[in-house]
This record gives sequence, structure tokens and C-alpha cells, in this order.
Amino acid sequence: MEWWKSLVVLIGRILLVLIFLNSGIGKIGKFEMTAQYMAKFGISYPNFFLLGAIVFELLGSLTVILGYYARLGALLLILFLIPTTLIFHTDFADPLQMVQFMKNLSMLGGCLVLLGLGPGRWSLDTLFRGGKRRR
Repeated sequence: MEWWKSLVVLIGRILLVLIFLNSGIGKIGKFEMTAQYMAKFGISYPNFFLLGAIVFELLGSLTVILGYYARLGALLLILFLIPTTLIFHTDFADPLQMVQFMKNLSMLGGCLVLLGLGPGRWSLDTLFRGGKRRR
């Protein structure tokens, strides 16, 4: 792969998951408020599920950025996105919620591409395997 394609994949990986990294950090700072918001949607044990969401967002985004177990990170983000999208963003009468729904579908698509193709040449996975890409 040409160097510029590797750079584009690296930048794409980072841009894809910055929203999850920011969101996970934000949830830590506003833990109680976020848990109360989740409870309004009927989430049982909101503190437990909020902690899980934080772990999935932070671990998933960091592994994707570093390209270390990036496919696992993409899977964690997919597993976060599916219930989040279906629970919190299905009020299609609200145009903002429709935008949020579509944004989540787009991120889901990006994570699926990453899951299928892997992190590319410029990743810790490739470095630790001596430059060999896993198919």
C-alpha cells in the first residue's frame, strides 16, 4: 500500500472514533446526570449500563486509534451503538433525533468497515506482527 493510503486509513480511524473518546470522557464527568437521563428511558440499573458504556467507548476508541486489537475495538463500538441508537434516537418526529439516528448509522458503517478490513499498515497490530497484515 502506498504511504499516503496508509496515512488516510490512520487519519480515518482516528476521526471515526474521536466522538466515542470524547463521549466516554464526558460521561465520566457527568456520571449522575447521564445515569438519570438513561433512567428516564426505562433503563434498569443505569449506573451499571453507564459504566459499561464508558468502558466500551473508551476501550473501543483507544484500541482503534492505536490500531491495537482494532477489530475488537470496532466490535465494542458496534455493540455500544446498536442499543444506544435503538433506545435513545428513534423519535423520528424530532428532526434532531433523526439526524442523531443517521449519524449513528454512519458511525456503525465505519466500524463495520474497520471490523472487516482491519486497521491498516500504520497500526500497532501490524508493527507487532512484523509488518504482516492479518486477513
